[in-house]
Amino acid sequence: MNTRIPASGLDGLTAQIDLSALAHNTRIVAEHATGAAVMAVLKADAYGHGALPVARAALAGGATELGVTTIDEAVALREDGVSVPLLSWLSTSGYERAIDADVRLGVSSPRQLARVVEAARAVGRPAVVHVKVDTGLSRNGVAPAEWAATRDALIEAERAGLVRLQGVFTHLAHGDEPDHPFLDVQRDVLAASVADARTHGLTPTQVHAANSAAALTRPDLHFDLVRPGIALYGGIPVPGRDFGLRPVMTFAAPVILIKRIRKGDGVSYGHSWIAPRDTVVGLIPAGYADGVWRPLSGRIEVAIGGRRFPQVGRVCMDQCVIDLGPGGGGVAEGDTAVLFGDAPGADRAADWAEKLGTIDYEVLTGVRGRAVRTYTGEL
Repeated sequence: MNTRIPASGLDGLTAQIDLSALAHNTRIVAEHATGAAVMAVLKADAYGHGALPVARAALAGGATELGVTTIDEAVALREDGVSVPLLSWLSTSGYERAIDADVRLGVSSPRQLARVVEAARAVGRPAVVHVKVDTGLSRNGVAPAEWAATRDALIEAERAGLVRLQGVFTHLAHGDEPDHPFLDVQRDVLAASVADARTHGLTPTQVHAANSAAALTRPDLHFDLVRPGIALYGGIPVPGRDFGLRPVMTFAAPVILIKRIRKGDGVSYGHSWIAPRDTVVGLIPAGYADGVWRPLSGRIEVAIGGRRFPQVGRVCMDQCVIDLGPGGGGVAEGDTAVLFGDAPGADRAADWAEKLGTIDYEVLTGVRGRAVRTYTGEL
């Protein structure tokens, strides 16, 4: 018998979040990164899964720290009662709020460090910082030509009691390619920067570089701390590798209308699909405004009761159509159609990503609009 879901959002459109799966995935990463602490990455509202419940699940699974992009994200977690170490690595203002909330700050240039120092002076307490080294990604991070100036400014700020350097870190350019030789280059540049900092009297206690893939496959990149993101959410960190990770988000909607159509009838805008036979179609209240990408039109299947049914015609803003076959496939109005996630026969977010020429990160964070997050799973 097919599962039915209660009405919510747009006629029952849900992103069901399994917190026990997230805790399970966190434990898998921790087991692979023995000897290193785990910082769960919760940026972008925990990849669209909900930052606060995900934070609690990740901590239950063995994470001891949390990482976010913005100070707003970090302060919101503090205000919700999260007390573990928090690092924000991409903000250009709001440093006083961060220092007041005991949020660690990523620093990527001597100019940014100067602003953090001024904020610490205004607040009257030192800022805890992690200096990010650009080891070859050429994105944020201290440029090689500015390393010496940043290091010397850190020394001066520490002597003045305005900053405490806790960490030195970097971000990998080929993080999903465990055997790529440039990972060795970045590892060695990071290690050299840390050695130089220590030679000049700085004493960082946390060195970190590993994303999900490196945490699972490259012990030489574990250092003191790993920063998993996509692995926690049950994505696929390394193509073709199965680490026992479970999908956390199940994107689902009810079939809200069933109708018979005749051979030759066109379906949805532009009649890009013409019924090749008399058949039965079902309507799902999910479209590109909710995260069902329009370029997926006619290229995906949904799972209902363990059976797969093709989506046909163009995906619309609010809805799409599936072909249930001449006999209707045993599907009734109100039955649950799983778009992707943890259900028999269902796609994973990575399957959509492959069709779209992107990565599962983008698919997961793209679930939006009228989709209502619901939470399951005992911790």
